[in-house]
Amino acid sequence: MLPLCLVLLLGSCGAGDRFVDIEDVPPPPRPAAPGAGASAGTFTVECGHNEQRHLNADNVVIAPGTPFGAHHTHEYVGNLSTDHTSTDRSLAAATTSCAGGDLSSYYWPVLRLTDRVGHDAHAPGGGAHGNTGEVLPPARVSVTFTGSPVGKVVPVPRFLRMITGDPAALTSGGGTARWSCSGYEDRHTDRYPVCGPDREVLRTYEFPSCWDGRNTDSASHRAHVVPAASNGACRPGTFPIPKLSVRVAYRVPAGRPFALDSFPEQLRDPRTDHAMAVNAMPDALAAEVAACVNENRSCP
Repeated sequence: MLPLCLVLLLGSCGAGDRFVDIEDVPPPPRPAAPGAGASAGTFTVECGHNEQRHLNADNVVIAPGTPFGAHHTHEYVGNLSTDHTSTDRSLAAATTSCAGGDLSSYYWPVLRLTDRVGHDAHAPGGGAHGNTGEVLPPARVSVTFTGSPVGKVVPVPRFLRMITGDPAALTSGGGTARWSCSGYEDRHTDRYPVCGPDREVLRTYEFPSCWDGRNTDSASHRAHVVPAASNGACRPGTFPIPKLSVRVAYRVPAGRPFALDSFPEQLRDPRTDHAMAVNAMPDALAAEVAACVNENRSCP
């Protein structure tokens, strides 16, 4: 493993509580086996890794209509039109980086090498909001839907907005950040991982999967779709939908300091990692996803 001080965000050992050697992260307990009625299939959508370099400091889920409303820069796969002006109608009319006609938008804060000057050193979302450095493009992105360990799922409703993680975790004390390294995919930490030679830094986003059956958004942008209980069951009054997971891999050069983008007051803390999604799949594709996981198949 690389010495911890070589990869610290602030260039000194005093920031070491934000980093952890992945070998010091214990593996989780083995998950319980799915029940007899589980929806155990998997549906994978190929969306590339943002070869188009679709980046902006907007957030159509939390701050629709507000330019630079995120105060940090987001990286996108999927719908190529997504920005602060996006509407259900515009998303449905756009093009996409995803195969199979998935027009959904999947996005998260960029990762930067902090020892270099970025393209937006003085721009909103970048240096103007304290997010300095060269944006590091993802090496790989995977978009996967899985079922419920305790029953069948219903299709994801079109234009459902979803959030995972807490962009204010430094001050709220919350957050569900899941950092890891390739070769250690079963180990997760809410700190920046120190990975070994030739290992990729991984960020995994697991979205909530219990829908209220009525709304595609809510005042909090969270109340209409909530996480399942620890056993995978949805609480009464909510309905299981295919669970979205997005994993993003980066090849961070050995010894280079890195950090994600955040709100200025969140100081680029790794616990603030988060992601958003707007489901813009045509109804037929959403039904296909649900059928695949309900029938315990691996698709496509």
